[in-house]
Amino acid sequence: MDLDIVRTFVAAAEAGQFQEAAADLAVTQQAVSKRIAALERDLGVRLFTRTPRGTNLTIDGQAFLPHARELLRVAERAVASVRAGSRPLRVDVLASRGVGSSLMRGFHHAYPGIDLDVVMLFDIDAAVSAIRSGTIDASFRAVAMPGRPLPDDVESAWVVDEALQLLTGPGHALADARSVTLGRLAGHRIWMPGLAPGTEWTAFYDDLVAEFGLTIEATGPNFGSDVLLDTIADTPALATFMGDRTRLVWPAGHGLRRIPVTGPTPVYPHSLLWRRDNPHPALATLRAHLAATAAEPLAGTWAPAWARRRHGLPAPSPVSPPAGLG
Repeated sequence: MDLDIVRTFVAAAEAGQFQEAAADLAVTQQAVSKRIAALERDLGVRLFTRTPRGTNLTIDGQAFLPHARELLRVAERAVASVRAGSRPLRVDVLASRGVGSSLMRGFHHAYPGIDLDVVMLFDIDAAVSAIRSGTIDASFRAVAMPGRPLPDDVESAWVVDEALQLLTGPGHALADARSVTLGRLAGHRIWMPGLAPGTEWTAFYDDLVAEFGLTIEATGPNFGSDVLLDTIADTPALATFMGDRTRLVWPAGHGLRRIPVTGPTPVYPHSLLWRRDNPHPALATLRAHLAATAAEPLAGTWAPAWARRRHGLPAPSPVSPPAGLG
């Protein structure tokens, strides 16, 4: 049903005259008459009777009027639900314990009046598709995929470098090290069951393995971080990588160690992705907040060249990873 025609009917019913309704709607009286006639044809009933002083609603017109008003109210609510700023800002954070989630908590603390809807999508393809379709407004992603540029309508900005740490159990050979170089990790088994083929984080670790001769195993099902921590705590031969901004809690008896990695320090350059023409005002606020609170890129670090180029970061100076413990 044409809402302009319904709006004209309501205006005419409330004014009691087609001429006054026309003035209220900024149209001609002839246009009002044509719209009412079209509505009466569609409904198959007469809605008005003409009198010397104007018009009166018929019984059918009186019955239709409250429903017509409700139609207009529903239409206004529908428009308001997607009007810029009237709905929550919807952001993908990848993982509840990761950097994106932490950054969004900081944003919520700084702007508690902004409604947020935080979701978790699996990989960058799903995130980009959701950004382009408008399902989400933005996404925190660690790196872009090599050889697969972002679509022209999706923009990205570097947010933060997250340094990797080695996580070991108390019986691991490196458990007592204050730091460990990448060169020293060659030959040690690093277990990461969450490395799914085709994801951006797997591309990152594939390059890390190729660059520094590491051994990363992705065998076995991924039962989540709790099982990973249990296994690392109980298996002296295994270690894993964790980001230094990843929030983890484990039982005191596990005795797990988080050991800084150096020579160079591998980092994820996290970024925010969004659609260029997204009008949500809270998105601009989020971007400004992240820019104002961002730390400088870390020095003495390593990240894949394709990841650094995607984020507009300079390539690091060549670093030969020394042997031995830091």
